[in-house]
Amino acid sequence: MNKAERHAAASWEPTPNNLESFFMGFTPNRSFKKRPRLIARAKDMHYYDMAGRAVLDATAGLWCSNAGHCRQPIVDAIQKQAAQLDFAPTFQFGHPKIFELASRLSNLAPGDLNYAFFCNSGSEAADTALKLALAYHRARGEASRLRMIGRERGYHGVGFGGISVGGMVANRKWFGPLLPGADHLPHTYNRDKQAFSRGEPEWGAHLADELERLVQLHDASTIAAVIVEPMAGSTGVLAPPKGYLKRLRELCDKHGILLIFDEVITAFGRLGYTFAAERFGVLPDMITFAKGIRSGAIPMGGVMVRQPVYDALMTTADHVIEFFHGYTYTGHPMAAAAGIATLELYKQEGLFERALKLEQKWADAAMSLKGNPLVQDIRTIGLVAGIDLAPIPGQPGKRAYCAMENAFHDHDIMLRITADTIALSPPLIIAEDQIEEIFARRLPAVLKSVEALN
Repeated sequence: MNKAERHAAASWEPTPNNLESFFMGFTPNRSFKKRPRLIARAKDMHYYDMAGRAVLDATAGLWCSNAGHCRQPIVDAIQKQAAQLDFAPTFQFGHPKIFELASRLSNLAPGDLNYAFFCNSGSEAADTALKLALAYHRARGEASRLRMIGRERGYHGVGFGGISVGGMVANRKWFGPLLPGADHLPHTYNRDKQAFSRGEPEWGAHLADELERLVQLHDASTIAAVIVEPMAGSTGVLAPPKGYLKRLRELCDKHGILLIFDEVITAFGRLGYTFAAERFGVLPDMITFAKGIRSGAIPMGGVMVRQPVYDALMTTADHVIEFFHGYTYTGHPMAAAAGIATLELYKQEGLFERALKLEQKWADAAMSLKGNPLVQDIRTIGLVAGIDLAPIPGQPGKRAYCAMENAFHDHDIMLRITADTIALSPPLIIAEDQIEEIFARRLPAVLKSVEALN
């Protein structure tokens, strides 16, 4: 039977138990489909597989379920909104919920980050921020400022703008020359100087001065913005060296360059504050956000924008569009409702303060793995930990991949990996005994299961 005949016979019905048709991203498809890790439901700190087996979520999904899974206030808000207003455009029209969410974020954001531009993901947020930087300089008569500066090992999503300023090789090498003019600061990690660090490493602030070298190479008149993650997450949890971000702010001010913080991972409590900018005492010109804004429940992202950036674009006639950019689902009613309910839950349960209170216990527990024969480094900050494993010679990434597989199937825990690094970022509702469970029992067993690989 050919495909046309199969289509006619099947009509609209799916093929039972068929995993083949879904082309999965950031996943080795063939390996996954041989031994799938399927999740049927979730609640609070756990996922559940098809058989109902509980799997402890040590990663908040993909860094996003900060309030835990299927929290009833968020579920109720989404269900109520779906029945009341399923969709409304935010091009030339609006709806009350998105204005309420923007107002709440404006009140929570530091300094004069007074405006929220919404999108649907962290990738879209990064590209939006880059376009805002270009529009800002053009509106001020500095249209020659077109160059973007990212950082090695940085991650800013998968749009062409984001991978151009990003610095993760595997995300870049397949896709040609990318956007012209992007350049990169060096990354801030040095194992010899920073191994087994808690919080901000002492060594490395001087690396911010590399921006001066790029200014000398390109001239400040050509540079629009610098974009960095306050804590580089996807590359393996790299906290900023002490003083590094403040130095970047000083240099950007000196040369008229906008500073963008990508807080898709760090915003909404991951480091104990609404935004990591508050923790580090640095006010960027824009902050991108996504994951924690709705605890993973509905796609949403956005950019917090400082007053001068917004004002620079508000110079046209009143009836003329100021910023020719946006997405069909910008400010979607259900996403807005989820965002409001999530922020309220964070406030009522004091989850950001809770994360800060648990940071020391989390770091102590993580550092207990120091001395394990496979562990080469451990880094912690907030409720995040990166654990570097010794790679298998000639097979980079395989040990961590096998650890992730074994963790799910045999040890009832979900891990996140990048190359041979295990990255942990649990929901902020994690209990102290669950921290102990992760580091004293489950992770040692997982590491033991991959110790003999070679």
